[in-house]
Amino acid sequence: MVYIRQMVDKTVTIEHICEALLEGRNTEAKKIARNQYPFQPLFKKRRNYSLHQSMQVFVRDGFIDRYSGQRLIFPGVLRLLSIFLPDEFPFQKNWKMTETHIAYWELYPTIDHVVPIARGGNDDKSNWVTTSMLRNTAKSNWTLSELGWVLLQPGKMTAWDGFTYLFLDFIDSNSAILNDTYIKRWHRAAIGALEKT
Repeated sequence: MVYIRQMVDKTVTIEHICEALLEGRNTEAKKIARNQYPFQPLFKKRRNYSLHQSMQVFVRDGFIDRYSGQRLIFPGVLRLLSIFLPDEFPFQKNWKMTETHIAYWELYPTIDHVVPIARGGNDDKSNWVTTSMLRNTAKSNWTLSELGWVLLQPGKMTAWDGFTYLFLDFIDSNSAILNDTYIKRWHRAAIGALEKT
């Protein structure tokens, strides 16, 4: 409801700007725009987190999407499914939706900046949360209040680990799969993150 009220207030501001322009009060229109609905440019900043840092955040958040509460799956498990069941769980390196199973969008964890970097947010763990690729894409550079979203409490690895331990058990009994660079990188990240818990 607060978000709807904010949008109504913004339309009233636009109405006042338009009225001033229609009455030839261009200076006043500019003043209203600057004071009541100022342009806020986006900042371009490089996102700077490693695979290991991503895994630490996933573990910290218990593989829970902090915006929806949905359980997410360790990336290595989804890739194993694509390796062993390529027709049932296809994956395309550029994530083409016509060639990649929707599970990658719905269940693949990724890092999101609660306050977008483009809106002045920090690029550090205090501003990083776990979310799905789908919600990360939808959120983009919007703030939570603009979307009407809330930040949920993190989960616990003891309740849901995203099949991380299943992945590690699988690798223990099928070490040849570590010849796959992607699997090897996530294996290292999982071991490193779990050692720190």
